Amino acid sequence: MVLRDSIKTIKGVGDKTAAVFARLGVETVQDLLLYYPRNYVAYENPVDISDLQTGSRQSVKAVINSRAEVRKVHGLTIVIVYAKDYSGTIKLTWFNCPFLRSYFHIGQEFVFVGDVSYKNGMMVMTQPEYYTVSAYSQMTHRWLPVYGVTAGITSKTIQKAVRSALPVVDQLHDYLPQKICDEYGVMELGRAVTAMHFPMNEEQLKSAVKRAAFDEFYSFIANLHRIKDDNAFVVNDNVIKCDDNVRKFIEDLSFTLTDAQMNAVRDMLSDMASDHVMNRLVQGDVGSGKTIVAEIGLFAAASCGYQGVLMAPTEVLAVQHYKELSERFVRYGISVGLLTGSMTAREKREMQQSIKNGDVMVIVGTHALIQDKVDYNRLGLVITDEQHRFGVKQREKLAEKGGHPHTLVMSATPIPRTLAIIMYGDLDISVIDELPAGRIPIKNCVVDESFRKKAQAFIVNEVSKGHQVYIVCPMVEASEVLDDVANVTEYTEELRNTLKNDYNADVTVTCLHGKMKADEKNSILEEFVRGGIDILVSTTVIEVGINNPNATVMMVENSERFGLAQLHQLRGRVGRGNKQSYCIFMSGKKDKDTMERLGVLEKSNDGFFIAGEDLKMRGPGDFFGIRQSGDIMFKVGDIYNHADMLKAAQEVYGRYGDEIEASYDENGDSRRYFSPVL
Repeated sequence: MVLRDSIKTIKGVGDKTAAVFARLGVETVQDLLLYYPRNYVAYENPVDISDLQTGSRQSVKAVINSRAEVRKVHGLTIVIVYAKDYSGTIKLTWFNCPFLRSYFHIGQEFVFVGDVSYKNGMMVMTQPEYYTVSAYSQMTHRWLPVYGVTAGITSKTIQKAVRSALPVVDQLHDYLPQKICDEYGVMELGRAVTAMHFPMNEEQLKSAVKRAAFDEFYSFIANLHRIKDDNAFVVNDNVIKCDDNVRKFIEDLSFTLTDAQMNAVRDMLSDMASDHVMNRLVQGDVGSGKTIVAEIGLFAAASCGYQGVLMAPTEVLAVQHYKELSERFVRYGISVGLLTGSMTAREKREMQQSIKNGDVMVIVGTHALIQDKVDYNRLGLVITDEQHRFGVKQREKLAEKGGHPHTLVMSATPIPRTLAIIMYGDLDISVIDELPAGRIPIKNCVVDESFRKKAQAFIVNEVSKGHQVYIVCPMVEASEVLDDVANVTEYTEELRNTLKNDYNADVTVTCLHGKMKADEKNSILEEFVRGGIDILVSTTVIEVGINNPNATVMMVENSERFGLAQLHQLRGRVGRGNKQSYCIFMSGKKDKDTMERLGVLEKSNDGFFIAGEDLKMRGPGDFFGIRQSGDIMFKVGDIYNHADMLKAAQEVYGRYGDEIEASYDENGDSRRYFSPVL
């Protein structure tokens, strides 16, 4: 067996299984070895029932002390069994496993493994794994991989196939010489790949994950530099100069630009008038005024006879940009068009024709702007408003439609500058690090459940003043496993009843979440912006894509379940008008570490400070948990948790890039080890 062999050379993998593997992007033995687990399951020593901690996965050894009870609820078969040890009793629940009714008998001893919650005065495990005591003893202290799967294959099938492929792991060529591995403290490739699948202990797994993260970062950085090098030779055929019209436009604004905004404007205008095409990032905190920089750029392009494009991440935000630009540009005779996915076929055709003819000089839209049917007349400037970064490939697709137009990227993701320079290595960077004058700072408080009544009364008072409120919940629907975590579905109904019965408040409460159809979501958001909804209960779907100056309160439920950077992003939905705004971070936990971490949000409204503090405070965290940085989908690496590897990858590229490139040339297959994350 060799790396290039088909996956079918592995024992037990036939045509049918190979076809399923192909859907996962696994076609060769090498692909399989580099198909890393998405998580791991650790089997630790069982604890006493009285020592179980809610909200985490644990093991308990207990004796069955009840007959299995079977219930039918909403089409589900629920099996309930009670078990005990000397310290207490635990309730065990399984869904759609009717065969367990005859499996468990009073007096039998098992080890149960699962997520623990506390409900109705009792510890509860939902859908736990179960093992005989002897079987579990063989698994103790082992870390078993859990793979991403698709229909027709299980994690255990992949695990078995990987074990069969491991004997050829030494055939992988390590592009990093031993001296570099030693200098930067990264594990050799073969050892790392083996440990990624079957780690001997937690420490080995940490080292393997760091190496995998390094590989992703290095590949990403190398590809960004290739793009930047290519761009450096692109001659500027679309010279856009700052003329008197642009200066007058800036003077006519009803407000004065901050020094940071002016610096960003100068950078942008200088780039567009230079010998080479602009590729620039404008990075600014929420509310720092990036949009007006973009508007000045679009005005400059239109004044010089070029079309400018502004691509927004959501339709609601695109419409808002369109209305603002139309109002601001109409006095200057500059036409503005809108192109989104929800428009009728006729509306799209008409707008596409207007774009092609050059009848509209500024075009605002969503991903509809990069569809094949859209042809531009004289595209000179492309701006992407991407709080969670459009991919490089998407930007390039839009840019290709105009030959070589200037590119401006706007980002509100508060990444520390040291990391931003690396992450946006293909772009020059301008930072807007001050807020516009007159902006009223948001008042923040971090509280626990004891503050709920006060929070509700405060919200009712704000609504009575004609203001609006956001409430964010982590989940869409109720979960048996996480029954103590707020979900929008039940929360909305309960809040309606509470406000009506306890406060005699006549308020409109509506829920919003990602499972809704796009039209329904857009309709709700538009209604909220119009003022027809008093309180919007939502998941993090409102994190980007909505601007409502009348919203003055943001309350985040179970805020301990979010990263600080994401909480700051959510907070940025308020404080956008001239009214005092507030943010309430409601925590389901009140331990010292949780409250200290969330307390950073009380200290500052500065996203860059918070991002830096978040970086300092993070431990190793979940190896493959929810990405908190959120902007680039690395499979393993996280720019916060693995910031040391990100910086190391940047340094290695700078010092040893040519040497590594030569290694690629000698070992052609080595490039295939890493897929560009662009």
